[in-house]
Amino acid sequence: MGPVRRIVVAVAAMSTAAAASACGHPTPAKPAQQIIDVSEDACGQGWTDPHTGQQTLYFRNTGSNPTTVDLIDVRSGAISAEVPNIGPNTTRSTRVDVGGGTFAFRCAMEGSSNAMITGPTVTIAGPPAASAAAPVTPEDLYGPDKQYVDYVAAGLNRLATDTDTLRATVDRGDLAAARTAWLTAHLDYERLGAAYDAFGDYDGKLDGRTDGLPGGTADPQFTGFHRVEYGLWHGESAATLAGSADQLTRDVHGLVADFPNIQVPLLDLGLRTHEILENTLQFEMTGDADYGSGTSLATAAANVTGTRELLTVLDPVLRTRYQQLPQVTTWLNRFEAMLQAHHADAAPGDPTGGTWTAVSALSPSDRQRLNGTLSQLLEYLAPIATICKPRKTFQ
Repeated sequence: MGPVRRIVVAVAAMSTAAAASACGHPTPAKPAQQIIDVSEDACGQGWTDPHTGQQTLYFRNTGSNPTTVDLIDVRSGAISAEVPNIGPNTTRSTRVDVGGGTFAFRCAMEGSSNAMITGPTVTIAGPPAASAAAPVTPEDLYGPDKQYVDYVAAGLNRLATDTDTLRATVDRGDLAAARTAWLTAHLDYERLGAAYDAFGDYDGKLDGRTDGLPGGTADPQFTGFHRVEYGLWHGESAATLAGSADQLTRDVHGLVADFPNIQVPLLDLGLRTHEILENTLQFEMTGDADYGSGTSLATAAANVTGTRELLTVLDPVLRTRYQQLPQVTTWLNRFEAMLQAHHADAAPGDPTGGTWTAVSALSPSDRQRLNGTLSQLLEYLAPIATICKPRKTFQ
């Protein structure tokens, strides 16, 4: 998984030559894009027009190593923008709101002995921009990380219990009860989104899809929740499903046993606040991860719960650093309410009761509203990864 960052590859510098109009008068010349060079030997050369306000900055890596560049206020340490991993001979851009302050570009190079350098300072008059955020240190994230690990540990215990129930319903041949038990256990897993990468191979075993498997749904490497889902909703017998349910249960208990030795990286806390729902948009809202149950919207609601937990543990870090945090809550609530509108005949707070509308059964307008709302929410979530990236402070 990769975070969505609002970074685009820049085209070559725009021509300043004027074009003749139909009436013979030249059109105004377009100014050349201002290119700021970053490399092992220099960082931030070429910022010839520093000013306040919304603007697009273009960065060209003239060195031989991938480079991450930050625009920092050298007095407060606040970070106004970051463009990660610019490859050699590559130009990228980012949109930034520059306020008043004393700024410099800081470049971090991979694989270079001169690993981090700070360029020349530039002073710009005016009030500070609200979007600039004080750097987050590893110490700031230790508490949230511990709180999140406790949340995941409790969720894994529920997952193990509910997966045992799923296996028991399959073993006794009660496939109607197994479908309900499957959804309960699968949603347990889907609420643990920030830990997926930390789970390593277990994530593929437990929640892998058929992508890349030559045998598709019949491939022996297709295991986990989606394998059991496919069988439950495609008429497989309990005897046939027993092996898949047993394998799922063994893998869940293996993860529970290994989790005390698994670390959830500090970096993942910020990254996953965006990535969980980015994956929801890619796989659940398209129906790509639906193997017959029609419960993709239930999964999306579980992903919302997982995102809320991350925002809760990160609130002390974000509250003073991210001015648009209230908009995140507003759009998260809005998206969740829209999902619940497609959950019929269920008791309040019961995600497994009643009936969820399958994504394939949504009207075009409903699908458009859901996707549009989620896309706007992702726009508000996107800056959190950069804000919560743990950094050393350089004063």
